[in-house]
Amino acid sequence: MAQANIPKVKRLLKKLKEPCEIGWCELIDLPEFGVINLHAKVDTGAATSSLHATRIKPFEKDGQQFVQFTIPMGSGVADHHCEARVYGQRRIKSSNGVMQTRYVVETVMKLGPLEWVGHMTLANRQSMIFPVLIGRRALKRGFLVNSAKRWMLGRHEER
Repeated sequence: MAQANIPKVKRLLKKLKEPCEIGWCELIDLPEFGVINLHAKVDTGAATSSLHATRIKPFEKDGQQFVQFTIPMGSGVADHHCEARVYGQRRIKSSNGVMQTRYVVETVMKLGPLEWVGHMTLANRQSMIFPVLIGRRALKRGFLVNSAKRWMLGRHEER
């Protein structure tokens, strides 16, 4: 689907007025972290979205809990060094069945026609193909997942 067919971004809406069909993998932007076109796997089995992060270190700033972390970009692209306020911590069952406690951050996410503030857990997803996992809490904003398709919102060369 060419970019011209994608509706204009509706900044920080909670839900789409009309459903938006997406494939099982799409590109997502995380503008507050300075990253665009991250490959994301859509996972209706996961409640919370997750971001591949390394060197995760908590710290305190102005009496609030923060976390600094690195988003590895690979392929000769410089890694992104980020910091975010900690929204909380969640116990998550990882793909191998092991329970982990992960930091949760709140950030702007952009997927197709919608840009919103949502939650992501930080996890080392190095062994996974996709650096981002989009969970049900994000999808309930009006996305319909077509598991037979991918890149319905465009690919790198189209965006």
